[in-house]
Amino acid sequence: MVEKLSITLPSEMVDAIKSRVEAGSHASTSEVIREAMRTWLRQEQEHEERIAGLRARVQHSLEDPRPNLSGADVRARLNTLYSKHNS
Repeated sequence: MVEKLSITLPSEMVDAIKSRVEAGSHASTSEVIREAMRTWLRQEQEHEERIAGLRARVQHSLEDPRPNLSGADVRARLNTLYSKHNS
């Protein structure tokens, strides 16, 4: 199913669209807009997947059964590692 829309764009965008059609890289202004929408939708999907991945990693971290470390514990461990590698 296809639906016709009317949109308003800044003249720079219109010029860019028309130049792509005139250059022959797209058959029509509609084709340029459809390609732009497909690209935008793909980027949105990838963004959602990255967010879902981050949420899963945060959840995994929150559910980690190992004990939490205090700032002093972390500093002591880092100092130990630093000492081992700079000896």
